[in-house]
Amino acid sequence: MLEIITSDALPAVKHGFFTRKGGASSGIFHGLNCGPGSSDQSDVVAINRARVAEAMGVAPKMLQTLNQVHSADVVTLIEPVSPPPRADAMVTATPGIALGILTADCQPVLFADASAGVIGAAHAGWRGGKDGVLEATLTAMEALGASRDNTTAIIGPCISQAAYEVGPEFVESFIDEDPEHARFFAGGTGDRAMFDLPAFGLWRLRAAGVGHAEWTRHCTYNDPDRFFSYRRTTHQKEADYGRLIATIRL
Repeated sequence: MLEIITSDALPAVKHGFFTRKGGASSGIFHGLNCGPGSSDQSDVVAINRARVAEAMGVAPKMLQTLNQVHSADVVTLIEPVSPPPRADAMVTATPGIALGILTADCQPVLFADASAGVIGAAHAGWRGGKDGVLEATLTAMEALGASRDNTTAIIGPCISQAAYEVGPEFVESFIDEDPEHARFFAGGTGDRAMFDLPAFGLWRLRAAGVGHAEWTRHCTYNDPDRFFSYRRTTHQKEADYGRLIATIRL
């Protein structure tokens, strides 16, 4: 059975952050791996994605994902497109399209201005978040008639600060851009620091004027039974990793 995390802040919009439970994949991908970019069997990934589409009440062809590249690029969709666009966020005002974001530690962010009938979804790792993918998503939603102060943004399961160790160059790149970024780092071992990705995402969203923003408070790294994690896979020296999916539709 699929496990779907939802937010009470989005009661009028069908959405969900899917865990790895209830999927057809096996081995290191055990569960609901929805990433065609993984080395998992393509037919099994298709089965997993079809299960997600069914849970969202759409045909599999209406589940739209992206060729994610850690950019700040956003596409506006009128209908599903194939192959997946090279971008890291998308917006639509078309009912029946389920926007899907794939992650394995980065932030999946779902947006909705329900009264305007506009939704968005973004993949926001540290690079995309720093380069402005969240703000760009809000701007693209505004072009479809959404209002920032009436938009809700939910950050789904992602890596937490306790599991996100970074080096001094990483810290310097953030603080050089804006000294206020220092608030998102805590001391680690030696010259290492711990980065608070979801707090950074919330700060960017609120500074951009979003009406409501929250994090579901699930850490992908620390819960292997429920979530895939790129960093955990790297630490365990596994060959590959699955991708979680977060979806939203009108």
